[in-house]
Amino acid sequence: MDITDIVIRKLSLESKMKAIVSITFDNEFAVHDVKVIEGTNGLFIAMPSRRTPEGEYKDIVHPINSDFREKISAQVLAKYKEAIQHLSDQVADIDPYN
Repeated sequence: MDITDIVIRKLSLESKMKAIVSITFDNEFAVHDVKVIEGTNGLFIAMPSRRTPEGEYKDIVHPINSDFREKISAQVLAKYKEAIQHLSDQVADIDPYN
């Protein structure tokens, strides 16, 4: 299964939740609401989840093995960093004296 598209739907620089992402697999299956989160050990992704009646959060979808999780994580985080760099470049291009 190949990741064919990653769309950063929301960026937030102020909170621990840095982005909300949609991922498309094989141009046929989409997963929405994957989150990029700033943790104590750096950035990580969190799969879409829902709260149980007991107050726990359970993933709605998730990779079955760690290799596929790492593949998704690496590509999503690369896309996130690309979006942050693009945003930084746009800010740098603004001439405050023009």
